Amino acid sequence: MGLTEDEDVQAMLRGSRLLKIRSRTWHKERLYRLQEDGLSVWFQRRIPRAASQHIFFVQHIEAVREGHQSEGLRRFGGAFAPARCLTIAFKGRRKNLDLAAPTAEEAQRWRLDQHTWIHSYLHRADSDQDSKMSFKEIKNLLRMVNVDMNDMYAYRLFKECDHSNNERLEGAEIEAFLRRLLKRPELEEIFHRYSGEDRVLSASELLEFLEDQGEDGATLACAWQLIQTYELNETAKQHELMTLDGFMMYLLSPEGAALNVAHTSVFQDMGQPLAHYFISSSHNTYLTDSQIGGTSSTEAYIRAFAQGCRCVELDCWEGPGGEPIIYHGHTLTSKILFRDVIQAVRDHAFTLSPYPVILSLENHCGLEQQAVMARHLRSILGDMLVTQALDSHNPEELPSPEVMLLDPQPGRQLKGRVLVKGKKLPATRNEDGRILSDREEEEEEEEEVDEALEAAEQRRRAKQISPELSALAVYCGATRLRSLEPSPGPPQSCKVGSLSERKARKFTREAGTSFVRHNTQQMTRVYPLGLRMNSANYNPQEMWNSGCQLVALNFQTPGYEMDLNTGRFLINGQCGYVLKPAYLRQLNTTFDPECPGPPRTTLTVQVLTAQQLPKLNAEKPNSIVDPLVRVEIHGVPEDCAHKETDYVLNNGFNPCWGQALQFQLRAPELVLVRFVVEDYDTTSPNDFVGQFTLPLNSLKQGYRHIHLLSKDGASLSPATLFVHIRIQNS
Repeated sequence: MGLTEDEDVQAMLRGSRLLKIRSRTWHKERLYRLQEDGLSVWFQRRIPRAASQHIFFVQHIEAVREGHQSEGLRRFGGAFAPARCLTIAFKGRRKNLDLAAPTAEEAQRWRLDQHTWIHSYLHRADSDQDSKMSFKEIKNLLRMVNVDMNDMYAYRLFKECDHSNNERLEGAEIEAFLRRLLKRPELEEIFHRYSGEDRVLSASELLEFLEDQGEDGATLACAWQLIQTYELNETAKQHELMTLDGFMMYLLSPEGAALNVAHTSVFQDMGQPLAHYFISSSHNTYLTDSQIGGTSSTEAYIRAFAQGCRCVELDCWEGPGGEPIIYHGHTLTSKILFRDVIQAVRDHAFTLSPYPVILSLENHCGLEQQAVMARHLRSILGDMLVTQALDSHNPEELPSPEVMLLDPQPGRQLKGRVLVKGKKLPATRNEDGRILSDREEEEEEEEEVDEALEAAEQRRRAKQISPELSALAVYCGATRLRSLEPSPGPPQSCKVGSLSERKARKFTREAGTSFVRHNTQQMTRVYPLGLRMNSANYNPQEMWNSGCQLVALNFQTPGYEMDLNTGRFLINGQCGYVLKPAYLRQLNTTFDPECPGPPRTTLTVQVLTAQQLPKLNAEKPNSIVDPLVRVEIHGVPEDCAHKETDYVLNNGFNPCWGQALQFQLRAPELVLVRFVVEDYDTTSPNDFVGQFTLPLNSLKQGYRHIHLLSKDGASLSPATLFVHIRIQNS
């Protein structure tokens, strides 16, 4: 019932005195101690005349980095050896915790990982800590795990397990109670359907189940391997049999999940031109919060790269001492050095994905500091930076993420390389001879402002593009996309048009096929309107429907828009590149997202049960969730739909629905399916519980578990949905 006897865990239970580092002079000692629930860390800080106590939860930790691997420790941790330093990075908007331990050994102990703490609620429910559970303590346990069980039924279950008849459960009795509590009748029914009277699955019976699931290429050898992998009973394993426990382990594993496990690695053709891929893209990447007064930080770039982002934005402005800075211009956001961001790119851009990163420069600097930017890019990135065409015979053709050349040479590949997107000389100038930045071009076309004030502002910020910086925009020369009429001469594949969401939406609705054709050869970057002052996002699906590659979102702002982005790039090894459907890659395509044609696919989702949904309000132990499930379809406008189940009263532990939801789809290759669980409320909007989003083409058929995620993308394990999926193509 207690925590593991691991020495590191025991040391964390005792606590460590660690220095919290905020600046070169601000170092404060704090006592940090792992709580006995294994799920939270307690710490105490001294303030004048009082001591305050706080906790943070292990499940909110995104990563623990060793050494000087944060902006704070790189700037202020020089007095401490890297081996003594660690950074606890949190999910969402919470600031990093930069710490220095007394010794390297002490720092090593604090490698917190939420998946390490598979710890029962039993310890907390056992109020007198006697390792025995009274019925009252059992009732507390049930509330903790989010189930409001009838007292009579709960007591009957309690008495069935109380073999010693002393009104206390202990040892094997507690195990028996938990087994009955965790009983999955729906899985038992499926298991017995295939196992027959002997109540075990042979390899051939398991193969029959796999074939009914629609598992491609299932064989007896596959069934045998599953038994060896997931069966817990050694005797059954030796006889090549699978028990109910092994069957449950399999269905709860990644191989039994809704997401096709084969799609969790790179499986798509990576040898096509860059314009043929959706590319995970960030807007205002430097911000950790609001674009009006939020904090700018290199940490935001590190987090974006950790989420598979391949195109990041750098808003570059004149800085003091001849050093360019990055921040959201004319606002109260804090400022960071351009060179520090480039160092973060060098150190973190390829930790998750080896495929190329695009730096989208929003340039507001004069010639001198532009030259400084170019020098920093070259000196810091070195060979990582693409400075010339990889194929001298076809310099105007976009390379592929892989760039498999017939005569590969050093520097002639795109894996592990950085591309610069920026203005290039010679470029189109406006009437006063100034080269406009991407966003200013859109604003000049779209926003109704006082012309005299606008002209004065343009003259004040009039800038030229330095040859040094222009030379680095090899494959991503920024240009204004005024119309979709084909320009004379060969296609300008190495030009990237930037559009606000409003302009992109207008192109889609007024000239859908032309916009799709444009995006088969050239890349288009879409960004949120400047009117979104709170860093809110737009629906990216609209832009993907037209083949836009660089659909930039505020990664720091959680919501359904970022759920869609995460779902879109969940596949292909989360490498940040996803191959577009064939009809978005063909030059003479007739596809129009506004008129996609008749239905081609029927998706049927039977929502069966859910397991161990989280409590929404931990401060109210008697509050139990009333869950419902909504299935959302995101695709072309005619495919967009949502349907939901009824709600189940007072049961977040093992609610049961058994309801079928059906959808007709016209462009299934573009569809994202979003599974959402909410807490039903009669008097106010439903509360969000969890969600999971994935592409329809990566959704496996048959009986599947869906492993839910929180609002900020964290795992809600062990919370799952259990569904049956059927996809019929006409």
